Amino acid sequence: MSTKSSTATVHWLNPGEERAWRAFRRMMIAVQAGTARDLTMIGLSEPDYEVLSTLSERPDRTSTLHEQAAKMSWSRSRLSRHATRMEARGLVRRTPDPADGRGCFLVLTEHGLDTLKHAAPAHLASVRRHFVDRLTPEDLVALEHIAKKLEGSGG
Repeated sequence: MSTKSSTATVHWLNPGEERAWRAFRRMMIAVQAGTARDLTMIGLSEPDYEVLSTLSERPDRTSTLHEQAAKMSWSRSRLSRHATRMEARGLVRRTPDPADGRGCFLVLTEHGLDTLKHAAPAHLASVRRHFVDRLTPEDLVALEHIAKKLEGSGG
């Protein structure tokens, strides 16, 4: 297929669409970079915090590796490698899943829960500083409405 014929079918963004797309990307990068930087100051990465916080919300603070990977939009192998690093730090432990011989459960340890309890106030302050406090209540409602439209769009 020639370059000329493939570019002829491209539906280019108009200037307003281009500005909106670039603004969205800048916003996501700025907020994520700020909160990630603040988490590293307390010894956690964003994925660490997400694993800890989502496990803390689960019954028995336990999830299958498969469920946790799906919640984080990660592959099971990526989460498994990350869980290995968290396990070495005593934040989570793995136990066999009797229903799935190849699977396992991720369990939030007491140390992991204590780490989360220590990190949560600083993380919430960071979210406020980099996101919530910069927006009006109307902005937050509009952003939530937009997010619901985009969630699960997948393509």
